[in-house]
Amino acid sequence: MALPYVDDHTTVVAAEADAVWSSIGDVLDRSFGGPGAARYARLVGCDDRAASGPRPLAQGSRLPGFRVVSAVPGRELVLSGRHRFSSYALIFRLEPAGPGRSRLRAETRAVFPGLSGGLYRRLVIGTGGHAAGMRRLLSAIRRRSM
Repeated sequence: MALPYVDDHTTVVAAEADAVWSSIGDVLDRSFGGPGAARYARLVGCDDRAASGPRPLAQGSRLPGFRVVSAVPGRELVLSGRHRFSSYALIFRLEPAGPGRSRLRAETRAVFPGLSGGLYRRLVIGTGGHAAGMRRLLSAIRRRSM
């Protein structure tokens, strides 16, 4: 099932794609690999509740709330997940943005079925919490890449 588009966020990083790629994995591990993310993943009933699998992130790697579906180093990282209220994907894409610069785009796709899914969407997306979290994530990747 193709998931509906939710939003995307873009930043330009003053680093080559390989450095940004490495930073994506480091920041995701740091952001989602801790006990808080694991507790949240258990609370909402995520399929994936613990970090496991290959590092750096590759197909089969897992983070609380996510599993790596596809990883093309320096180009694209596709994460997906599912819990009681939503099925979702987070897609990171890298492309050149000039000498020594890369454009990093994070696209979110998700479905929120039923009444409880609609309420969850309102809580997470409607309040701006998801957008703020994505901006913080991209900012952390940008800082770590430089």
